Amino acid sequence: MRGGPSVLGIVLAGGAGKRLMPLTADRAKPAVTFGGTYRLVDFVLSNLVNGDILRICVLTQYKSHSLDRHVSTTWRMSSLLGNYVTPVPAQQRLGPRWYLGSADAILQSLNLVHDEQPDHIAVFGADHVYRMDPRQMLRQHIDSGAGVTVAGIRVPRAEARQFGVITPARDGSRVERFLEKPEDPPGLPDSPGQVYASMGNYVFTTKALVDALQRDAEDEESAHDMGGSILPMLTERGLAQVYDFDDNHVPGETARDHGYWRDVGTLDAYYEAHMDLISDQPAFSLDNRRWPIYTHPGSLPPAKFCAGGIAGESVVGPGCVIRGQVTRSVLSPGVTVAEGAVVQGSVLHHNVRVGRGAVVRGAVLDKNVDVPPGATIGVNPERDEELYTVSPGGVIALGKGQHVPM
Repeated sequence: MRGGPSVLGIVLAGGAGKRLMPLTADRAKPAVTFGGTYRLVDFVLSNLVNGDILRICVLTQYKSHSLDRHVSTTWRMSSLLGNYVTPVPAQQRLGPRWYLGSADAILQSLNLVHDEQPDHIAVFGADHVYRMDPRQMLRQHIDSGAGVTVAGIRVPRAEARQFGVITPARDGSRVERFLEKPEDPPGLPDSPGQVYASMGNYVFTTKALVDALQRDAEDEESAHDMGGSILPMLTERGLAQVYDFDDNHVPGETARDHGYWRDVGTLDAYYEAHMDLISDQPAFSLDNRRWPIYTHPGSLPPAKFCAGGIAGESVVGPGCVIRGQVTRSVLSPGVTVAEGAVVQGSVLHHNVRVGRGAVVRGAVLDKNVDVPPGATIGVNPERDEELYTVSPGGVIALGKGQHVPM
């Protein structure tokens, strides 16, 4: 923040993303395409950069090549002003081992903190879809004098086991308990059917974070995880505060997409978040030019519709050629849909080809999948189960370049 406290951004991007297979078979989860032209990591980086946090380290580990390349080639900041977004691979600085957890990832990267000597550190996750102004959270954190402030969002109590759950004290701001993926957490005082779920976004006072990491490193029983270890430790010491995401407002937001946040860690959640994009008044609008989501634009021509090709309620990327019928779908750049083909309720990644007369319904196809003429996906459930990955919610997923039989 220009003229204010110095803040270092640390983005945790080292998770394996097993629940998003096969999309993560060849890449880290933050590198997975979303919304046609973006990568998941673009959302957190855009939020930080739009919020004037301009020195950012992206900690990577598993299958990180495409993520490293995307960050390095896309997120090029002004070196003249000392700003940067840089991928930081696991370096085994503390011995011949990889990261033991998200807290250990930061512990092994404390050289970055020592080099920058920031007043505060914003530790954000890399695989959520949302808009957020981190300056508002930082302001509350500084005013409260807390060691850590964790962003919380209200979710139905029935979904609590998917998240870290924050139990606020009576003052509504201090964290009384932090429970990692609990089976039966208490509801909120003003809404028993809801809980505060941790968004995986934290703002720390530098001293509080470094001290907590060093204490955690000495605990051989610890999972060395931010949500499972560091937050409970600081909560017990009375140093944790909650920031209500509903209080966050970004320029250009609509009443409909205010407070939108999705964890897209499963195929069903990933698919549903795409369906949130496509209506006339979407639950999450990609078109907010006052708080843009940045990515590499590429050099492809505009999308082309010919031979009677049509698309309705869809997002269609540049370089697409549509000769068939596309409805309620999201198409990444370079997709071709041949004459007579039908694509319904699907997410097609870069350079997918749908042949003449083929049908694709309710599917997510990773890049370079070639659907032969006359082939079907999403028409015969029993056949789809035999050939492809099918989620509990019925989403059919094909990995990068996966073969599609006739």
